[in-house]
Amino acid sequence: MHLKLISALVATSLGAAPALAQELTGTLKKIKDTGTITLGHRDSSIPFSYYDDKQQVVGYAMDICAKIVDAIKTNLKLPKIDVKLNPVTSATRIPLMANGTIDLECGSTTNNLERQKQVAFTITHFVTANRFVSKKSSKFKTVNDLKGKTVVSTSGTTNIKNATEINVEKKLGMNIIAAKDHAESFLTVETGRAVAFFMDDILLYSLVANSKNPSEWVISADALTVEPYGIMLRRDDPAFKKVVDGAVTALYKSGEINKIYEKWFLKAVPPKGINLNVPMSAPFKKVVAKPTDSGDAKDYQ
Repeated sequence: MHLKLISALVATSLGAAPALAQELTGTLKKIKDTGTITLGHRDSSIPFSYYDDKQQVVGYAMDICAKIVDAIKTNLKLPKIDVKLNPVTSATRIPLMANGTIDLECGSTTNNLERQKQVAFTITHFVTANRFVSKKSSKFKTVNDLKGKTVVSTSGTTNIKNATEINVEKKLGMNIIAAKDHAESFLTVETGRAVAFFMDDILLYSLVANSKNPSEWVISADALTVEPYGIMLRRDDPAFKKVVDGAVTALYKSGEINKIYEKWFLKAVPPKGINLNVPMSAPFKKVVAKPTDSGDAKDYQ
């Protein structure tokens, strides 16, 4: 009787072993095994993800990612998770996510249907629009005014793709040059090598606010596209996405998102202590009330 009981217990435990081993897969298993998570961040996407005056990585998206890391730690029952920071650019962020270098990308990345073929996105954390910035003295009002001019956008962004499509569609004959990051794109217009910079309006407002002479700049009234931002993660990892989505949804449902938003968009932010003064938009309020990870711009209009 005793031997039978032991045999039964051994058989049960052996049978349970594969099930336990299968419980964790993908990114959650990677984090559990290594005790670390790697966050991709930007260097000049104020106020989402950037270096402050102390060379610390800060921002609205970084604060949201910190909440996600807390949720992962709780889910995995880990006493702590070491957070590694890995800088990314518009051009490198998707390859570095796909090859496993980074686990979350905390920045200002547009979630769209085309990108969803390569990566996944969590719940939208901001809704912006593609516009262009130019010097007031140039008197450019619409994209048609840029006919035959040299313009710039940041390499690897939806904005440069959108500008290229509009250029062909409207037969504008614009010379579109690519810069490595937003700071370089803005400098290209500041120094006269281009007359306009196509980018998400919230990033343009930030660059203008932090420029040497904000009053000399104007941002186009016309929005060329709607751009929902999402924190990137790997595709085909439903267990990890469930934890990440749950963390962001909890942030919205508890109202804690309002404090984080206020900190970065309605109060003075480093490095220059400038208040961007951008109230929460109606499309983003809608997302907070009814969280979505949709990559279809029509869902935000």
